[in-house]
Amino acid sequence: MSDSSRPDIPFTLTDIDVGARLVEALIAHVRSKGPVPIDYAGVLERARLMYPHDETLGRAVPVGIGPKLAFVARFCEAGGFPDLARLVVKDVSGRDASGGEQEIGGADWPAALAQLGAYAAQARATLPRNLKPRKERPAEVAWYAYFCSHREACAKVTSEDKKEIVNMLMSGLDPDTALRRFLVAKADFERAA
Repeated sequence: MSDSSRPDIPFTLTDIDVGARLVEALIAHVRSKGPVPIDYAGVLERARLMYPHDETLGRAVPVGIGPKLAFVARFCEAGGFPDLARLVVKDVSGRDASGGEQEIGGADWPAALAQLGAYAAQARATLPRNLKPRKERPAEVAWYAYFCSHREACAKVTSEDKKEIVNMLMSGLDPDTALRRFLVAKADFERAA
């Protein structure tokens, strides 16, 4: 997964928080089913089952999963673990894993879990200070105001897409940056095999 879905900042708080939950969900997936592919909705559902009261995770949608999987990949790379994000695919039907199954299946995942909290805290500490997280309602109001004044630019944004854009606004992005970042992420999502 490319980092192109983040034109102005490396990660948002949502990318880090949901990405950390996805690491845990993917490790649980590997432990229970082995290193087999799982689709976007499946990994989000597994994470939601593990953390049913996590509101940020509850708002996550498959079209916005790219930056969260980029966080998973960077965490794995930084810790010297095989890339769990390789297991996540848009559609599982008839798919084999992308290689490295033995490596993923044999990794020391308890050690990865032990490092995850510190890695996520370090990633949060590197966030730009000018990002001001918002509550859901003010983020929706900000999006609506932007949408009304930029209807042409927002013409292809669906109600499902709006959820991910509002998530980005809640992470502190401004509406213009959130829309640009979302459109890149959506294009990546639609190109995914």
